[in-house]
Amino acid sequence: MNKTELVQAIADKAGVSKVVADAMLDAFQEVVTAELKAKKSVVLVGFGTYQVTEKPARVGRNPGTGEPINIEAKTVPTFKAGTVLKRAVQ
Repeated sequence: MNKTELVQAIADKAGVSKVVADAMLDAFQEVVTAELKAKKSVVLVGFGTYQVTEKPARVGRNPGTGEPINIEAKTVPTFKAGTVLKRAVQ
């Protein structure tokens, strides 16, 4: 499902126009992004948690040559599915 299809599904389910559904989806993305940039989490009980995880620096291997390479530490966004969502897709 791409964004256009998701907007259409939200509009149909909520009984609103596609313009309103698109604006709401954009607002959701902006709010989640802002919270993650601030190193906070967004918890949707039963659905899941968006959070930021710190990955430490490590030594990896170049798959082509096998030589060791340094991989820098980084901050990555993660999503952990909630219980209700997990059960729904089993």
